[in-house]
Amino acid sequence: MLTKKDLKHLEERLLEERKKLLSQLGYLEKAMGQTQRDSSGDLSAYSFHMADMGTDAMEREKAFLFASAEGRQLMTVDEALRRLYRSEYGTCESCGKEIGKQRLDAMPQANLCVNCQEKQEKTSNSARG
Repeated sequence: MLTKKDLKHLEERLLEERKKLLSQLGYLEKAMGQTQRDSSGDLSAYSFHMADMGTDAMEREKAFLFASAEGRQLMTVDEALRRLYRSEYGTCESCGKEIGKQRLDAMPQANLCVNCQEKQEKTSNSARG
C-alpha cells in the first residue's frame, strides 16, 4: 500500500518528468522549424546544394520522430498524474491488483503490474512474428 509520503514523492517525480519532456518538446519544435540556412545564419540569395537540402529534410524528419516519441511519453505521464489525482494511481489497469512500490519507483507512469506488463509484451512480440 502506498503511503501519502510515497504518493507525494511519485507525484514530484512525475511532475519533474513532465517538465523535462515539455522542455525537450519545445527544443524539438524549434529544431523542426529551423532550416540549415536559418541555423547557420546564411542570409544570401544563393541556394544550398541539393545534398544539403536533403540533410536538412532528414534532420527535420528525425526531430519530428523524436517529438512524437516524446509526445507519447508526455501523454503517459499526464495520464499517471490524472490517476494519481483521482486516487486511482498504483492499481493495475488490467488485473486490478496493486502495482508494486519498486516498479512505480522505477517507472512512476506505469499503469500495469509486472505480470500484466510481461503478458502484454509477450503478446506484442508474438504478434510481430
